[in-house]
Amino acid sequence: MSSSLRRGALAAAAIAFSIASLAACGAGNNAQTLQVKPDNAAVTVGDIKVQNATVITQPDLKSQGPAVVAATLFNNGKTAQTLDAITVDGVGKTAKLTGAKGGSKITVPAGGSVVLGGEGNATAELPNSRTAVLDGNAQAITFRFSGAGDVKLKAFVVPAESYFEKWGPSEIPATPSAPASSPAGKQSQSPSGEATPSQSASGSPAGSESESPAAGH
Repeated sequence: MSSSLRRGALAAAAIAFSIASLAACGAGNNAQTLQVKPDNAAVTVGDIKVQNATVITQPDLKSQGPAVVAATLFNNGKTAQTLDAITVDGVGKTAKLTGAKGGSKITVPAGGSVVLGGEGNATAELPNSRTAVLDGNAQAITFRFSGAGDVKLKAFVVPAESYFEKWGPSEIPATPSAPASSPAGKQSQSPSGEATPSQSASGSPAGSESESPAAGH
């Protein structure tokens, strides 16, 4: 076999080995517990590893609803640790933490993992953050654990669209419709009010009473 053929065979073997290694890693607990796309590098401090941290915002740019932090937290130690806080550096935002079964305590078990974001998982919600974090940015955030302390990293900011929709905020405000209904109410009342004096006297209060509660709701 010529030297060029030998080099080609060695290169092919190296590529095959790399693919096999990646497949083996994908079959481990990372792939099983984390379904968020692995675009972000993992950051490890002590026994804690934070992987694929992503800030997911409201899909509507005009919305004032919350954003969420999605990630998977791994504890490679022999002692459980709690996630005590997640803060967005530079904008003064602190996430509201909720465990998968309710309550504000999120515990990462020894030798286990916890998923943040998505149905049935623990959540980290950033209230009214549509303008505080901007889509496309790599936002600096800090995870604080009871044992490992602060884990600092940069998370991609993406809207809750396409793939990220199922991991995004569960609370998506409806588009306001009051301005569209208001002119219609005025147009329908004005002709009826001018038709006869009797209709104006009886119809006007009724119209104002029925529309006011609706506008309040």
